[in-house]
Amino acid sequence: MDYTAYNDIEGGRAVVATSMVRFTGVQPHPKMDTLAIEEPLEIQLGYSAFGQRLAKSISVTMRTPGHDCELASGFLLTEGVVNDVIDIADMHYVGDSAPRDRNPSAILEIESREAENIILPYQPERNTLRVELHPEVRVSMTNLERNFYTTSSCGICGKASLLALQTVCPPRSTNRFSIEAALLYKFPERLRSTQHVFLRTGGLHAAGLFDASGALYSVREDIGRHNAVDKLLGAAFLADQTPLRDRLLMLSGRASFELLQKAVMSGVAMVVSVGAPSSLAVQVAKDFDIILVGFLREDHFNVYHGVEHLLGYAEQANEIHHEITN
Repeated sequence: MDYTAYNDIEGGRAVVATSMVRFTGVQPHPKMDTLAIEEPLEIQLGYSAFGQRLAKSISVTMRTPGHDCELASGFLLTEGVVNDVIDIADMHYVGDSAPRDRNPSAILEIESREAENIILPYQPERNTLRVELHPEVRVSMTNLERNFYTTSSCGICGKASLLALQTVCPPRSTNRFSIEAALLYKFPERLRSTQHVFLRTGGLHAAGLFDASGALYSVREDIGRHNAVDKLLGAAFLADQTPLRDRLLMLSGRASFELLQKAVMSGVAMVVSVGAPSSLAVQVAKDFDIILVGFLREDHFNVYHGVEHLLGYAEQANEIHHEITN
């Protein structure tokens, strides 16, 4: 990744810096931006069954590193795996050279002090967390099956997720999508005006498909932003319209790895979000040549990849890149 990673003293390894192009009106300005880190966390469960000690991966979730023990504990509590803190005998990162204290309360105390006072170095091995249950705790693994990205080369990390996506994604042709920069400013209102349930409740996410002329083809709403995108792309798929090489995907919220993954799989050429992209979303955009715009507001937006696809800015792209890198 061509990011300059740095640590946030209050949140551990939470943010990275990246280059982008800020458009104010139709004037481009090279800038640096700060992104929230997005990395997978694999949760492994150690438990007793059939007279022996077993270990199994039960979930992978995309998260910003920090408070991982709390995340895993909350997951196990809400899934009904544990009922009391004493059900957990130990939590530690797989491959961690310095395992944590075996007392769960001490584990959380250490994690809290790390988040508040200590700048954590980048440690890829800290993306797999093992939760050891007391031998008396009984587990139904049938209710805990999950799919997750992993490779033998690097374990659970952003790189593994990208490699998995490269393995399953359909062939992608050269991205020839282009659009007027000024046209993007009209999209949020066009999308919002079709969000009928949102206008009544204020509680739904939306996703829409536009073409390069600004025409809105379809919109879907859902309380879950991933669900809204799945509905939208599913409708296009059922109508035999995929791959969507001549379409722009507009998001009412932020752009995460999962949503860029969906764009890759459906062949979408450009993703525009009114919110922030994550670090891994930007990397997906660069690896799969998807034009990515974030923070689309009334008078400005950020281009994280593909500024040369904005009509009239192809010749400036190299100059802008040179200015950023120097």
